[in-house]
Amino acid sequence: MKKLIAAASFTAILLVSCTPKAATSSAAPGTSTSTAEQIAQGKTIFENSCGRCHKLPDPASHNPVQWVGIMNSMAPKAKLTDEQHQWVYDYIVSVKK
Repeated sequence: MKKLIAAASFTAILLVSCTPKAATSSAAPGTSTSTAEQIAQGKTIFENSCGRCHKLPDPASHNPVQWVGIMNSMAPKAKLTDEQHQWVYDYIVSVKK
């Protein structure tokens, strides 16, 4: 009986540890969680922080999923807070092609 309980516990722990973790943002790529004012701040941050080091990319040049990867690699270099990161991302994906 103890072996059965131990095996069941081990299996449960294994299954829980293998499930995907929730993303830091609950919104799906391409959906905005920021207000219009925050998106406007995201545009300013994008222009000032990103443009400080390189030519600004056209926001419509990538899809929202691609921007997640780009933003995740560039935001730390620009020293953006999590909040600023979200605002810039929401600005970028709000720009229509």
